[in-house]
Amino acid sequence: MVKGFTLDDERLKQGGRKNFLVPGLAEYGCDHCGARNMGGRYHNHCLNCLWSKHVDDQVPGDRASNCQGLMEPVAVAQNKGKWRIRHQCVRCGKVTWVDSAEKDNFDVIVQLSQCGKFDLRAPHTNK
Repeated sequence: MVKGFTLDDERLKQGGRKNFLVPGLAEYGCDHCGARNMGGRYHNHCLNCLWSKHVDDQVPGDRASNCQGLMEPVAVAQNKGKWRIRHQCVRCGKVTWVDSAEKDNFDVIVQLSQCGKFDLRAPHTNK
């Protein structure tokens, strides 16, 4: 069991999504720019620079990754009217998509939409 979470291991073995309980909002500092942020549940990227930390392993919010590398925002795309951010871990290379937050620095989102490093087709899953 991960601290603050309840995981359903049987569903994981069958290839299903883990069920978990996520602690409430907590303050955290950005390891890239130093900004202080409030986050929780699936939100752990910096509102200022959009960088994140590789804390999740198999499911958003599980906080089970051993990597702990920084996740660089490399692209954005719109999906169903909402901006999504593509992160790539600078340590292990894992790529994820996350929803943007209402208070994200929109200037950075615009920059990424104009010069992202990856294909900007709208994602439907974290792959």
